[in-house]
Amino acid sequence: MHSLLSRGNAIVAYTLSLLACLTFLCFLSTLFVDYTANSSINTVKVVVKNVPDYSASREKCDLGFITFDLQANLTNLFNWNVKQLFLYLTAEYSTGNNILSQVVLWDKIILRGENAVLDFKSMNTKYYFWDDGNGLKGNPNVTLTLSWNIIPNAGLLPSLVANGRHSFSFPSEYTIARL
Repeated sequence: MHSLLSRGNAIVAYTLSLLACLTFLCFLSTLFVDYTANSSINTVKVVVKNVPDYSASREKCDLGFITFDLQANLTNLFNWNVKQLFLYLTAEYSTGNNILSQVVLWDKIILRGENAVLDFKSMNTKYYFWDDGNGLKGNPNVTLTLSWNIIPNAGLLPSLVANGRHSFSFPSEYTIARL
C-alpha cells in the first residue's frame, strides 16, 4: 500500500493545485474591471532657481519649486482584489537636450479601508524638481499627471493614468528669493 508520506504528499499537492486554480479564478473575476478615475490638478505657485547640484557634477542646474492643488475620488478603484494603490504625480516636459523628461514630484500609498478621496490644497512637492541642465527656465509646456499602480491580492499589476492633466509654464526669470 501507500505509505503515510506519499498520502500526505498527495493531499498537499491536491490542496495546492486547488488553491492555485481558485486564485486564478479570483484573478479572472476582476480582469475586466475599469480602473479609471478623474483627477483635477492645478498649480498654485511656480518658480525656478538656478543652483549648483552638489549630488552630481556641481554645475548650476535648474530647480523648480511648485505648489499644487489635487482633487480625485479613487474609491471606485477598490474592490475585494485590491490591497493598495500607489499614487504618484509626474511632470513631463521636453528640453533641447532631452525629447522627453519625466520627474516624479509626489507619491502616496492608500491602503484598502483608508480614505481614498484626495482633496489637497497648496501642497508642496515631496521630491526635488531638478533638471539636468537649464531646461526649466521659460519652459512653456510642463504637464502634471496623476498615475497609480494597483497592488492586487492576485493577478496583474496595472499602471494607469488618471483622466485629467494640467499644463503650465515656468517663468522666464530665475527667482533669487529664499523658498
